[in-house]
Amino acid sequence: MPTTVSRISRSWIPYAGLLVLFWGVWGAFSAVPTSDYGYPDGMVYVVWSLTMIIPAVAALRGNRLDRRPIAVVYGLLVGLTGAGGQLLLFKALTIGPAYLIFPLIALSPAITVLMAMVLLRERIPRLAMLGAVAALVAVVLFSVSDGDGSATGGTWLLLAIVVCVAWGVQAYFMRKAATVGVNDATTFTWMTISGLLLAPIAIWMAGGLALDAPWQAPTLAAVTQLLNAVGALFLVMAFSRGKASIVAPTTNALAPVLTVILSLIVYQKVPSVYATIGILLAIVGSTLMVYADEKRGEAAAANVAGPVTADRGGAPDVAVP
Repeated sequence: MPTTVSRISRSWIPYAGLLVLFWGVWGAFSAVPTSDYGYPDGMVYVVWSLTMIIPAVAALRGNRLDRRPIAVVYGLLVGLTGAGGQLLLFKALTIGPAYLIFPLIALSPAITVLMAMVLLRERIPRLAMLGAVAALVAVVLFSVSDGDGSATGGTWLLLAIVVCVAWGVQAYFMRKAATVGVNDATTFTWMTISGLLLAPIAIWMAGGLALDAPWQAPTLAAVTQLLNAVGALFLVMAFSRGKASIVAPTTNALAPVLTVILSLIVYQKVPSVYATIGILLAIVGSTLMVYADEKRGEAAAANVAGPVTADRGGAPDVAVP
């Protein structure tokens, strides 16, 4: 029993599930302040950076802030790549087509998977690899929307590529920070600080503070972006407990599934053929990865239990119930 409890407490799956819940709901309603009230994207970023303070304070309760230089470096790398990518995305969307930008950015988990396998030496079973591929395809399909195909590359294309790389690298460094002993609260605190540091740039991009906006705009932005911020904390917690090559594609694939379902219920918006295929691939791919990871955990637990059994009873081939 102690082994089982320990494994559950250290599992990435519950935190990934909470992330999907918070980001799925956030995705369904995040556009309301801008689409319904004309709230500038830059101001939405500012509100988001402020809402990050709430889960950061909650995470620090009962946890110490790691003051080692390595914790600061990894924390800033995670925070600046994430927040910087968000700012560049706003700029890209003002000059380029969203239906081409989002599918490109959706490939960021692929960068995380490659970096984790090459730099962290992560090895995943073939079944999990098949699930990762399915999840990555699902993420791209969720981002695909109808377009006239007339857009050509330019500055927006370069910005989209930079955002894709930045977010892929961010997820890698989340995992890397955990491998050198940086706790979740420290990483998330530096993410919060990084987001606040870039807030003045967001205000400048928005043309100043939108003080004349109706009260509903900042209020709705605060509610939706709080969901985003809390989800980000769960992302950090999932990466600190699970392999980046599994967590990244799983979370990026499943959150849009909930968003599509909520959009269908709330807005009566029927998912496209691409989204429908994406839902199926996301569920199948994520299931394969979770199943493969759980089987790996059971095998590891059995290997640990074997020697312990032998020491106590002299019968290494018989497991203790």
